[in-house]
Amino acid sequence: MDLLRVLIAILLPPLGVFLQVGIGKHFWINILLTLLGYIPGIVHAVYIIAKK
Repeated sequence: MDLLRVLIAILLPPLGVFLQVGIGKHFWINILLTLLGYIPGIVHAVYIIAKK
């Protein structure tokens, strides 16, 4: 399941974070990072998923 979340995080970073933690502060931080740049959003999403 984590591999699927990582693949989703690469395609749509906020969705990957949402599937891991739901709507919370990490979700909103990821939305902001994705809007500022796609790569920071991916890095944050993969970090949140790997941290579990």
